[in-house]
Amino acid sequence: MVPLRILISNDDGVFAAGIQALAAEAARRGHAVTVVCPDQERSATGHGLTLQTPLRAERADALFAEGVTAWACSGTPSDCVKLALFSLLEAPPDLVLSGINHGPNLGSDVFYSGTVSAAMEGTLEGLPSLAVSSGCFQWRDFAPAAVIALDLAERSLAAGWPEGLLLNLNVPALPAGEIGPPRWCRPGLRRYVDQFDRRSDPRGRTYYWLAGEVVTDLESAGAGPLEWPTDVAQVHAGGAAVTPLQPELFWRGGLKQLPDLG
Repeated sequence: MVPLRILISNDDGVFAAGIQALAAEAARRGHAVTVVCPDQERSATGHGLTLQTPLRAERADALFAEGVTAWACSGTPSDCVKLALFSLLEAPPDLVLSGINHGPNLGSDVFYSGTVSAAMEGTLEGLPSLAVSSGCFQWRDFAPAAVIALDLAERSLAAGWPEGLLLNLNVPALPAGEIGPPRWCRPGLRRYVDQFDRRSDPRGRTYYWLAGEVVTDLESAGAGPLEWPTDVAQVHAGGAAVTPLQPELFWRGGLKQLPDLG
């Protein structure tokens, strides 16, 4: 494949093993790789932007594979992609990658995910964009997910990437030889119980820690053709899940299903 200009970001920060593995695989294939990512972890920041304080960016090439240009930014994942596209890069990238996230981004998680939001920022600017996440927070072998992500991105570009399409890839936490082939999936539902842990500080004052437990829901329907498996079920079964998303949130159910406005 013709070498690509690839921008990579994440929400786990510049020291995360996931983004380092993804950048290394892209560089190994001969692509020109630039990393612009947060200088520390900023998970679950959604599509937030920094408006009240200045952004700072410092070079961080030494943390990445040879040939990778890297910047650590003081902002959110979306800040990082915006800063890269409009200030740091000399030319627009051919592809935006985000990840590899240290944990899944399945179903409704995409509304909170900084990983998905960084990729969505690329989509909003008309660029082919892919978010990639690992299926387990404790898993640290990111090489298989990096290979799957680059294979998927290269194949999708060669086939003609549709305008406005964001691909959300979730890879199960398994050795390379045990990961099932990727399948197109619809978003599942991720429900959480006991979302807030109530605690007391040393002065006896109450505070709350967001720490919900996921209730596994393998087949609840989200948007998309019902013959497709949910992303939750696909990863649970040991296969890579590829979910096509778009930034448009417009209701598609039809006027007859909406209340009369009088």
